[in-house]
Amino acid sequence: MSEDAIVCERLTKRYGKHRGIEDIDLRVHPGEAFGFLGPNGAGKSTTIRALMGFLRPTSGRAEVFGFDCWRQSVEVAKHVGNLPGDFTYDEQLTGWEVVRHVARLRRHDDLAFARELAERLEADMDRPLRHLSRGNHQKVGLVQAMFHQPRLLLLDEPTGGLDPLMRETFLDLVAEARADGATVFLSSHNLEEVHRVCERVGIIRDARLIATEDIGDLIRRALRHVRITAAAPIDPAPFAALEGAQDVHGDGTTLTLRLAGEVDALVKLAAQHEIVDLEIGRASLEEVFLSFYGRTENHVA
Repeated sequence: MSEDAIVCERLTKRYGKHRGIEDIDLRVHPGEAFGFLGPNGAGKSTTIRALMGFLRPTSGRAEVFGFDCWRQSVEVAKHVGNLPGDFTYDEQLTGWEVVRHVARLRRHDDLAFARELAERLEADMDRPLRHLSRGNHQKVGLVQAMFHQPRLLLLDEPTGGLDPLMRETFLDLVAEARADGATVFLSSHNLEEVHRVCERVGIIRDARLIATEDIGDLIRRALRHVRITAAAPIDPAPFAALEGAQDVHGDGTTLTLRLAGEVDALVKLAAQHEIVDLEIGRASLEEVFLSFYGRTENHVA
């Protein structure tokens, strides 16, 4: 059995002529938080459903803690807490009835942590789901996913509908789960959230995983934003000639550009001027993501 929390090897799921996912190779280590990013329809939900054993792969395989996700889905479910992006339940049930039903299925009698989660999330657990706001509906989903303190959390858009304070509470809960040894697999529209929670990300496009990298490495390799203000006008031509320089614009004493790679040559060139101000900023995770997709894409999920 694999020692990894998640293993996908050439995992493929096709729906007739349509691709769901194609040749996904992925490993998530125990105890890490892994972000899963891609636009709508790229294959994220299909991947998560395959990990839960809800879909039979067309080819390839997926494992969770060494258990085959399709053939041993019952064993997989014992170790996983899942919040699907389209979390639904019988709308006649209250939040507590949902949790008790899931607890019976899991043969998990202790609801003490469920009560703690509900209190911290300020979840309305006593009214039927049909009467709840989207945010409260999501809180019930989080409680049912986390109350049994699973080894692996599969969370698809976990903070959808939550207000900023509750998002912070959620991030605290994830940090505490990880401190207790849990692995987190997080799909989210909120790239700042992914940046705060995850050490690594996988980026999926057109059904294929096109990158799996440490977030820090991705951002370090991304274009830096540079703004130079000098005491006298700056000639932009020498800066445009620097290796990795892009979008160089000069406006009298102010120069802006984007730079790939190291900044040493830039700093040495700037030092030939009387510098009033120098700003060098790294790209955000959102900019890194857009570099994989082009700036016409605006649906990250």
